[in-house]
Amino acid sequence: MIDKLLRVGTTYIPVTNVELSSEWYVNKLGAELSYKDEDKAILNFANQSIFLVKSNENQSSNFYDINGVERFSLTFEVNGLSVLKAIHKDFTEKEIRVGEIENRGHSGRNFVFYDLDGNKFDVWSELSPTFKEKYLIS
Repeated sequence: MIDKLLRVGTTYIPVTNVELSSEWYVNKLGAELSYKDEDKAILNFANQSIFLVKSNENQSSNFYDINGVERFSLTFEVNGLSVLKAIHKDFTEKEIRVGEIENRGHSGRNFVFYDLDGNKFDVWSELSPTFKEKYLIS
């Protein structure tokens, strides 16, 4: 047996208001709330646990690359361009701050969206082959 890291189990996201943010993730993204206290909320969605951790103002999971471009730390995958377009439309109707659908020069298309605290996330229209095979998605 070869020991190796198998998956990302939990992602931590800084938020200023755990109550408001957990409601936003549940109502806007369809997350399932499994625990909440004053300092954190544990959400389940996109096949992992997301911890919303109470943080100071003006903190986010974003970072700036060498060229000064703000980057996201997470990309969510969806199964195809039609699903990507449907989610983009749904997010727009739910008044989530979203970017335009982009062609970044690789397979598939992407768009970005933001939560209440400005945490920036990416959505990509391509599922990984391993995920498709494991969950029998065609």
